[in-house]
Amino acid sequence: MKLHELSPAAGSVKEAKRIGRGHGSGQGKTAGKGHKGQKARSGGGIRPGFEGGQTSLARRTPKRGFNNIFAKKFATVNVSDLEKFNDGITVDEELLKASGLVKGRYDAVKILGNGTFSKKITVKADAFTKAAVEKIEKAGGKAEVI
Repeated sequence: MKLHELSPAAGSVKEAKRIGRGHGSGQGKTAGKGHKGQKARSGGGIRPGFEGGQTSLARRTPKRGFNNIFAKKFATVNVSDLEKFNDGITVDEELLKASGLVKGRYDAVKILGNGTFSKKITVKADAFTKAAVEKIEKAGGKAEVI
C-alpha cells in the first residue's frame, strides 16, 4: 500500500452543506433558518438555561448546604480488598492504583475496616479507621500513616 492509494472509508466523508448560495442550491434565500425571528438573525439564539424571561430552573430551586472547595477527596479501600495481596508485601498508593483498587483522581487514600483480614502486610496510606488499624495489627501487619 502506498500513500497515494489511501482513501477514507466509504460514507465517512460528507460534502459540506453550502447554505445561502442561491436558489439553485436548495439552501438559498433563508438558508435553512426559516423566516425572521431570533434564531434567524446573525449571532442570534439563546444561551443554555434561558427560559424566555421566566426565572430559570437554576434560580428557582432552593440552595442548601455548603460545598467546601478545600476538602480533601479520599479514595476508600476496605481491608477485605487487601486480602488479594501476598504476605510480607508493602501496600502503598502506587500498588493500589496498579491493582485497580484505586481509580480516578484523589487527594488521599483511606483504609476502612469493612470485612475480614488475615494477611501479614505493611499498609501505607494517608488515613485509617480505628477498625482498619485493629484488624491489620491483629493479623500481624503494620498500618503506617504517610
